[in-house]
Amino acid sequence: MTQRRLEAPHRRLESGSRLFERAVVVAYKGAATVLAHVPPRLSQWVIATGSQASYLLWPAKRRFSNINFSHVLGLPNGHPKVRALALRAYREYAKYVVELMRLPSRPADELASAVLTPGLDELVGMWRDSGGPVIVVAGHVGNNEAAAAGIAGRGIPVSVVADDSSFPELFDLLRRQRESWGVKVVPWRNLRGLFAVLRNNEVLALLVDWGYRPDGVPVRLFDAWTTLPAGPATLAAKTGALILPITIRRQPHGRFRMEGGEPIRVASSAPADIQRATQAIAHALEDTIRPAPEQWYSFKPCWPTDPATGPELEARAATMLAGSPDPGPSGSRP
Repeated sequence: MTQRRLEAPHRRLESGSRLFERAVVVAYKGAATVLAHVPPRLSQWVIATGSQASYLLWPAKRRFSNINFSHVLGLPNGHPKVRALALRAYREYAKYVVELMRLPSRPADELASAVLTPGLDELVGMWRDSGGPVIVVAGHVGNNEAAAAGIAGRGIPVSVVADDSSFPELFDLLRRQRESWGVKVVPWRNLRGLFAVLRNNEVLALLVDWGYRPDGVPVRLFDAWTTLPAGPATLAAKTGALILPITIRRQPHGRFRMEGGEPIRVASSAPADIQRATQAIAHALEDTIRPAPEQWYSFKPCWPTDPATGPELEARAATMLAGSPDPGPSGSRP
């Protein structure tokens, strides 16, 4: 069997010059300072207008967003309902951006207290009942910063995985911010750190909808073949961790509701077990997105754009389930 690597959550262009990276950090800090003194509704309106304008004026972004939401709605890319949903999603995304950038000026416990109690109680109970480590998996829905802060606010040791390969100064700024809530941040390349979290029977949080990658695990998502990262199932198989899908959705008046999905156990690192567990994560992601698709803000292409890729992924999934060595993406070498 081809050994799967824990891949980066997403690929980015080169981060650019040191001067550009510093400019990004300065701009972020400046914007956060301004937003601390501007009414949230006004900030949201300004950012929502800019986000929706980028959708309308940037053909590639519009195309990828329409493809994603066409899968969710089961409608053609050009359908008016798809376009309307995409515009709503960019408006909702502005709320998250404003919440994120206002955090340095807000009390440390404000975000944690915004998460409604029942979902947190359920997660705390599952973690304690498991008697071991838990891998929380989620999509870009609602506000995952609130979820992490809420979990940490209950005294649960929680770590989140983040990409430190681009804009390291901005990564360090956000890392310090999260750690002030009691949330540890582990760079995705730090495999020793990831395994240490799970060996200590703690909670590790992973986002799974970073976009389609040919080297991921083939799954069906909204009735179409794509891939999700192998990381959650692979880590669970190697450590005995319980995988717990969660959803956090925005409620009126700035509150959030957290819900836990069906726990997933991964019996082994065999290809069949990895595929079945990852497919279960895909079903949980559907359940997360479907009730409030406008709160899903993964704007990278989450399905392959070449129609010929679907049958190839289906064949790879069948091979994994049959217990044969996984051939990997078409054209790749073992």
